[in-house]
Amino acid sequence: MSDVEELKAEIKKLSAKATQAKMDLHDLSEELPINWEQIMDVAKKAHSAFSDLEKKRADLKALEAA
Repeated sequence: MSDVEELKAEIKKLSAKATQAKMDLHDLSEELPINWEQIMDVAKKAHSAFSDLEKKRADLKALEAA
């Protein structure tokens, strides 16, 4: 498998993870004020997931441009 294909597969997994994190954050917001104590933990997970996804997308873009 080429580097580009590997990155695309990794991006697909990270995208699913980010989407799930977004839904977890959304679900938490719907239930507020119940479980308000979890806001920071859930938000950090969503932030991390989207950060990882953006980094891999940038890596792919750089690899494709090379």
